[in-house]
Amino acid sequence: MRILFVFVCLLVFCSNSEGQYGQSTPPISIPNPTVLDSVGIDQKMGDTIPLESKFQDESGRTIRLGSFFADKPVILVPAYYECPMLCTQVLNGLLIGMRPLSLTAGVDFEVVVFSIDPGEDAPLAAAKKTVYTEGYGRDNGNLHFLTSDFQSIKALTDAIGYHFAHDPETDEYIHASGIMVVTPRGKLARYLFGVEFAPRDLKLGLVEASEEKIGTPIDTILLYCFQYNPLTGKYSLAIYRLVRIAGALTVLGIIAMIVILSRKHKQSILQHSA
Repeated sequence: MRILFVFVCLLVFCSNSEGQYGQSTPPISIPNPTVLDSVGIDQKMGDTIPLESKFQDESGRTIRLGSFFADKPVILVPAYYECPMLCTQVLNGLLIGMRPLSLTAGVDFEVVVFSIDPGEDAPLAAAKKTVYTEGYGRDNGNLHFLTSDFQSIKALTDAIGYHFAHDPETDEYIHASGIMVVTPRGKLARYLFGVEFAPRDLKLGLVEASEEKIGTPIDTILLYCFQYNPLTGKYSLAIYRLVRIAGALTVLGIIAMIVILSRKHKQSILQHSA
């Protein structure tokens, strides 16, 4: 199912706000409507991303994308580092959402940001890594910022259903806002949309993508009570599940009451017979 984002609305939102780690945004320019038609995100949950694709890390070292998918779920973030507005909002929103988590990036899960601009290089990626790793504020926390050529970028964005366009007039990329949660085997598990990511949604997405290998027993209970909604890209209260739980508790309560009353009745009979 195609999720189209009205980019003009997002630009208006971004132009009225200032990123915590980015800079205030410049005046917006409205792109050609025909260009907007090609921008959006197709959800491809269950598909596998191209783990053999080659990218460059912040030091310029060539690595396989699959090297980040050993035994942890991964938050995958398409962006570009010289983006004047939306990418900063997405990265800031992710950082704010991750801070309250008991899980730590680089320890319990990985964060992999990749540039959709083949013209960007390792020094740009390194500068972004420094800003956001320091902003994350955890001594053992680690975030990855990658670059690559057009072929590898296209293979990855096609695999995750991320459609963007280059505007030659402004030399900027027009794109949607969203991140993906990927399993340790490289399968797309969840899509989270927008520029703000609730800690609950991030944690439930990571726990679910890890097949409950991370998190606590309480998180497992929350996964039963909250259900992923692919239309909104968020987790919402699963009313039917709660009704079933309430129904089961009611039945158990009735059974317990019957048992207690039955025992009291037997004890009363025994006392009268004695």
